[in-house]
Amino acid sequence: MSASRAYLPGGRIGDGLDRLAGELARIDALFAGAGAQAVEPATLQPSDELLTLYGEDIRGRAFVTQDPVDGELMLRPDFTVPVLRLHLQGGVSPARYRYAGPVWRRQEPGSTRPTEYLQAGVEILGEPDAVAADAEVFALIRDALAEAAATARPRTGDLSIVFAAIAGLAAPERWKQALRRHVWRPAKFRRRLEAYGERPAPSPARSALIAAVEQGEDALRAHVRALGPLHGARGYEDVLARARELAADARLVLPRAQIDWLEAVLAVAGPSAEALETLRGLDEGGALSPALDRFARRLEALEARGVDASALPFDASFGRGLEYYDGFTFEFAAAPTAAGLPLPPLGGGGRYDALTQRLGHGALPAVGGIVRPEAMIAATGPAGGAS
Repeated sequence: MSASRAYLPGGRIGDGLDRLAGELARIDALFAGAGAQAVEPATLQPSDELLTLYGEDIRGRAFVTQDPVDGELMLRPDFTVPVLRLHLQGGVSPARYRYAGPVWRRQEPGSTRPTEYLQAGVEILGEPDAVAADAEVFALIRDALAEAAATARPRTGDLSIVFAAIAGLAAPERWKQALRRHVWRPAKFRRRLEAYGERPAPSPARSALIAAVEQGEDALRAHVRALGPLHGARGYEDVLARARELAADARLVLPRAQIDWLEAVLAVAGPSAEALETLRGLDEGGALSPALDRFARRLEALEARGVDASALPFDASFGRGLEYYDGFTFEFAAAPTAAGLPLPPLGGGGRYDALTQRLGHGALPAVGGIVRPEAMIAATGPAGGAS
């Protein structure tokens, strides 16, 4: 068995392990100083619940096993959802948690990405001042990076702006719901958005179905029965309801100007102050105003914590990788090392207010972030200096 670990040669024995332990102790003290209490979620988590909450990237790389008592379980792929589950089982809000330990993600054959690596992080739950909590978590993760922060490249986004733009479309609510479901899958999102615009003539089969809907309920039911027995999980009434939706959609078109507007919002990128100004210019109808006002207040809160917030890189599309983020997102990308070692983002996080609702509870303001201690050490060199 190798003495090396994720991104860190010799990190499982002797001096390498001692240095890693020192980093973990420093990070733990930093988060404890911010009032976060220690928490240690179980290594094995119920897969049925977690697999519905993670994005496709993590969902496709989960280690899943079968337990004769507890059923299907998975090795935790991160800490956020397991920590939130513990809180919902008996924690008192507001609450702050800190943690450190291994997470696991299955990789494709031949991949150089690790299947096991460490995360150390902090979560702030139930804090009513979301803007202040966003800025605090960003600053805590920056400070946790220590000397690695000097060369790390920050990047931020805000998915609440994307959701506000979708809400502002002149489109049926079912179209908006479909777009919201695919926000975290950009390619599918783009295909769905374009499908709502000018469309080619429907196929003969769909044209016949639409004509049956327009002729009335009896004609629709007769047409569906004539198609033959149903296959799959959908029932007869489901098929009829879908036919009615298709007929209604055939008469609707999302104007090209609306599609172009949403794509323009998603394309905004640059220094935060300039991005905010650009988004204000796009917000002719006021749909984005509440989200942009929070953006502006967050920049002020970040400045108060010593961040050059005006110059902080912003990308309106950033954060579409994990399905539980729904607001402010950020990461600190690693600079290339002298040895050319590819490293993942050294830290990152974001806001996930709606996640508690998806877990069957009421809405709870929530934001958190993590660092990768092994990658941090690798980024700063074996002796703690620049490599």
